[in-house]
Amino acid sequence: MIRVNLLPQKQQAQAADTNTLQVVVLVAFLLELGALFFVQHAKERELESVKAESTAVRGQIDQIGREIANHKSIQDELKTLRDREAAIEKLQAGRVGPTAVLLELSRVLTGDKGPSVDRARLEQLRRDAPQLVPNPAWDAHRLWLTSYQEKERSATIGGFARDAEDVSELLRRLSLSQYFEDVRLLPAEKVLDPQTKEQLVRFQFSAKVRF
Repeated sequence: MIRVNLLPQKQQAQAADTNTLQVVVLVAFLLELGALFFVQHAKERELESVKAESTAVRGQIDQIGREIANHKSIQDELKTLRDREAAIEKLQAGRVGPTAVLLELSRVLTGDKGPSVDRARLEQLRRDAPQLVPNPAWDAHRLWLTSYQEKERSATIGGFARDAEDVSELLRRLSLSQYFEDVRLLPAEKVLDPQTKEQLVRFQFSAKVRF
């Protein structure tokens, strides 16, 4: 009878299986270690980005804080500059405005010229309300002014006219002028001219001046 001893071969196979398992475990460990290293590196980059963003935001907060600290003084300075600008504009208007108004009155009292008015508005009036349009054939010599007073943009205009229609013509022209608004005819009266002995109409207008 022949006997074969297989024990050493079995031991060798078990040893090989053990080595293979160890290699697999080692490879798995290395892969897991690599994955952990990659994740840690990504988290570190993300943390650095967050820190940089936080630093930038903190810088903006500090800048806003400095601006807020000077807010009151900046507002006071702006108010001073605006007040100065308004004073200069008012002074300029006070110098130029009255002259412009007097020139406008000269145009109003010129029959074929008339008041300064937007052309589109004038054309609209010709279509819709022709009775409000000035008469270019009006004889301006039928009316003359004797007084003009203006204070704080409120004006009073007085004079004489041949009849009520001449006063109405002046009212139409002043009402259309871009230099006057809220034009009102105050109570008029008929008077006798001591020189010519003709009957005249003494009139007076109140108006707001725009310049």
